[in-house]
Amino acid sequence: MSQIDVLVNIREAIEADKDKPNLGMVDIHRARELIEEAGAVLLDVRPPAKVEGENAEEANVPNAYYVPVTEFVTHFEEGRVPQDRTTPIVVGCKLVKFANRVMGYLEALGYKNVFVLDTDINDLIEVYRAK
Repeated sequence: MSQIDVLVNIREAIEADKDKPNLGMVDIHRARELIEEAGAVLLDVRPPAKVEGENAEEANVPNAYYVPVTEFVTHFEEGRVPQDRTTPIVVGCKLVKFANRVMGYLEALGYKNVFVLDTDINDLIEVYRAK
């Protein structure tokens, strides 16, 4: 992928994000809708030192994968990130900052339907534990 391709992807992502409510930031309710109704993949991107208890994959949240931001490239190359760039993806962490970073990585790679959980991913994990 050339620098021009990356810039085109970023430009397209910015335009697409403008059409998303809250620029792609989603609350727990909307994240659950995306996961349960649209088949979205959930990426828990907290670095290992920031995981308290189980990550989303270990907690059996549907379609969840633990892909620490510090190991993103390795997990991407291993296929733990959907290869179909139209697959909806919800990215979550503890304080949103790592999730925003990964959203940027994915959009630069040409992913079209990326959303960021606007709260601590532990809150979403607890919702699924309560089911």
